[in-house]
Amino acid sequence: MPNGLRKVAARDGAGRIVVIEEPIPQPGPGQVQVEVRASFVSPGTELGGVTRIRDNPGTAPPRPFGYSNSGVVIGQGEGCEDIPAGTRVACMGGGYALHATHACVPRNMAVPMPDAVHFEDASAIHLVATALNAVRRAELTLGEFVAVVGLGPVGQFSCQWARLAGCHTLALDRLPMRLSVAEKTGVSRSVNVSEEDPVAASGEFTRGYGLDAGIMAFGGDGTEAFKTLVAMMKRAPDTHQMGRITIVGGAKIEHVFASGLGNLDVRSAARTGPGYHDEAWEHGREYPPVFMQWTTGRNLEECLEFMASGGMLVEPLITHRVGLSDAPEACEDLIQRPNDALGVVLLP
Repeated sequence: MPNGLRKVAARDGAGRIVVIEEPIPQPGPGQVQVEVRASFVSPGTELGGVTRIRDNPGTAPPRPFGYSNSGVVIGQGEGCEDIPAGTRVACMGGGYALHATHACVPRNMAVPMPDAVHFEDASAIHLVATALNAVRRAELTLGEFVAVVGLGPVGQFSCQWARLAGCHTLALDRLPMRLSVAEKTGVSRSVNVSEEDPVAASGEFTRGYGLDAGIMAFGGDGTEAFKTLVAMMKRAPDTHQMGRITIVGGAKIEHVFASGLGNLDVRSAARTGPGYHDEAWEHGREYPPVFMQWTTGRNLEECLEFMASGGMLVEPLITHRVGLSDAPEACEDLIQRPNDALGVVLLP
């Protein structure tokens, strides 16, 4: 296991993105040490609040960030002997799967990769699994009509999971590039909400049936988008709206429930599935699969299997491939130019 220094992307209290050097961490019990080959930046979770921070800057020192990468195992802590050195792994977890040259990742969040999956694609594993958990929470069924609002990476992957589930998928956003990516990855219909009435488009798209489900995949004020989704949902003869709306982004919504919302189910989809943030599970303990089938670990495995088969497409989302040293400039593109940047992959 190497000693010495690693490079890692970090953000300080003033919202500046920098690359720093610090000692290479050594794996503890239930952890593997990974030489990182690629990491995927989340424009929402990791950078969404940067502009607000810059308007009111603080003085906190740079802090490493990142939660989705891929690489090769170069060392094991106690209990990880079944993942030998040289194993290609996709890794996730805040504070673990950093944008760095080296990382130590808990056993159950470092999943061996099929040979057919590239490091760049696998580096998006956390975001792909977040979308999978959202689609599981939506309980989609073959042939249903689904709308996804917000086409950042999680929204894009949600569209693809809905497609793979056999649903007719409507993608909504304001950015032409993101709509174009959704079309390339198989969405049934896209709507630029700045140019087209999404409610009218939905009525035509669903052949008058109305939406069965909606997924909101963005943060910030989501009230207007939520109201739009409600208007697009299927309606019973007694005028009550019906269906399911799942919120996977950190949106804030103000809306009247009960008679003000009809018989809609509003669901929150948190993270990547059961297990994440349970330290014992992360470091190797398992839940009984007969009671907890779709853990974070199982979801990660499925993400990689669908990447290997060609069903889940990551490459069309990648707009930037840059060295780790160029992370500050690439992150600025995500912050300042969202119609030009979507998937930023850092290559240590």
